[in-house]
Amino acid sequence: MLLKPGWDTHFKKFDRPTKERIMKKLDQMEKPTKPRGLHSSRCLVEEVGQYRIAYETDGKNRKKNVHFVGNHKQYEKWYSQGF
Repeated sequence: MLLKPGWDTHFKKFDRPTKERIMKKLDQMEKPTKPRGLHSSRCLVEEVGQYRIAYETDGKNRKKNVHFVGNHKQYEKWYSQGF
C-alpha cells in the first residue's frame, strides 16, 4: 500500500482510538477487499464507521494508493474539490 502525500491532513487531528481503528482498516486493506466505487471516478472508498478512506488501485501490481482519510464531511469537501 502506498500512502500519497497529504493523505493524513485530517488523520493527524483524530484522537488515538480513531487513529487505531483507521490503521487497523488500512492493515485489512492489504488483503483483497470488495470496495465501493464512486460514480464516474477512478477512486474507491472504504468506510470505517463515519470515516472514509479514498484510494485507487494500480491495475498491474494491485497496489492501493491511499489519497484521503477523513470523516464524511471532510470527504465530501475533498471530493468536490476534484480528485
